[in-house]
Amino acid sequence: MAGVSGASAAAAACDKVPTGVQVSDHFLPFTVPAGLMPDPQFDGLPAELQVHRVQPVYAHGKCHSVPNRAAVLIHGRTNYGPTTFDLRQPAPEGGELSVQKALARAGIDTFAPNLLGYGRSTRFSHGLDDPGNASLPAYNPDGTCSNPVGCDRTHVPVFPLNQQGAAQDPTLLTNPLGGQLRAHSSHVRFARVDTFVRDIRQVIDDAIARAQPSDGKVTLVGYSAGAQHVGRTLYAANPNPLLPHSDQYIAKVNRVVFAASLFGFDTEETPPPGGSFATFPLHVFVGGGPGNLPPDREAACTGRVVPGSREQVAAQNREEDPVGAQWGGTIAGHPTGLARSPVFSSYGWNTEVAAQLTPPTLVIHGLEDAPPTSPANADAIYNAAPMTNKVLVKIACGSHTFLWEGCSGHRCTPTVGTPYGGTPGAPWAGPHSTFKAALIEWITSGTFNRASNGKFTVNESGVASNVP
Repeated sequence: MAGVSGASAAAAACDKVPTGVQVSDHFLPFTVPAGLMPDPQFDGLPAELQVHRVQPVYAHGKCHSVPNRAAVLIHGRTNYGPTTFDLRQPAPEGGELSVQKALARAGIDTFAPNLLGYGRSTRFSHGLDDPGNASLPAYNPDGTCSNPVGCDRTHVPVFPLNQQGAAQDPTLLTNPLGGQLRAHSSHVRFARVDTFVRDIRQVIDDAIARAQPSDGKVTLVGYSAGAQHVGRTLYAANPNPLLPHSDQYIAKVNRVVFAASLFGFDTEETPPPGGSFATFPLHVFVGGGPGNLPPDREAACTGRVVPGSREQVAAQNREEDPVGAQWGGTIAGHPTGLARSPVFSSYGWNTEVAAQLTPPTLVIHGLEDAPPTSPANADAIYNAAPMTNKVLVKIACGSHTFLWEGCSGHRCTPTVGTPYGGTPGAPWAGPHSTFKAALIEWITSGTFNRASNGKFTVNESGVASNVP
């Protein structure tokens, strides 16, 4: 009897819900496979990925009946993984805007890497660590170059020209270029989508090894351009000989989330029509927080931009990039700080690829988003996905950065219903709370609003409803 009593006491002492969270960073070493990156000078070099982990803590030990769950979160084109998913900005309703901490408090172990070329992951001395690899002025219309140092071409406007000599921020001309434009040490884009697919595969294996999920799998979450990289990772027919066994990695993913996704590029990497890929690898930028909406929508979406969130995004990007923090500004020796991201080509995520998806799929998007990540992308992904366990969610007053966005004023209190994931009678905290609640429900049960399939809208007061 004493043994039984002792066992019962031990069981009673365990925790069924987390008592806190633990934040840590670790690094995953690897060797760059030959041919993976556009510039062959990086072939065979050592590199490493930074992984930002936020895990649940159980002060008295986790009860055996509580499953281990893990999620891998993939950032977008510019902002870094820890900034995107673990923003240390107070939320107006209490707590933080951090997605990772919210998931950890729900018992989900989360891993947000910085892909190659981002944050504290490897950038290479002749890659993104060289400010001379930012863009130079454009070629003349006749194809000649008037700049003695060199000229550049770009394949998309999001990677602009003349970032070395721009008179306005972001500018490199004073810090660190000392007033002189510099020739490139690398003359091609930094990465292609398959470069990042390799990274995601390594992080999936790492997350499974560290978190020991009960089903042996992770939920894969892709945001913005990261959703493109996730879609390519789940493409079983990927012909890249450097990335064999796609089916084995797909089998390690129990569910997938596409948030504010890019979509609609060629299945394989092809040169842009009428031109070439960017002739430089480095992009620099300032800030990166929520952008502005048209005046009428900004007025309607009261409280969308959480005060201080834009500044916090910029501050965390600088924190994750101590080199970039010493760049920028127009006064010598007084840098204002820039963030750095790689130039890459987009492909491998379209209706052809989405039609071959197999994991249960949640597609979530802000209705205020705009091209190239317009809400139409979400419809296209949902319609192409072949499985029956798929859900589409569109959030009113959510822009491209809905995962950081809030709500204030009368609109936040529903006249009918309860905000999704909220408390009856309490106001909606905004798109960020909907995104967190949706991730938690999807990761734990494969449903949204208790449904495993269907289309939903979340209105300006946070109430979810089915769309016929």
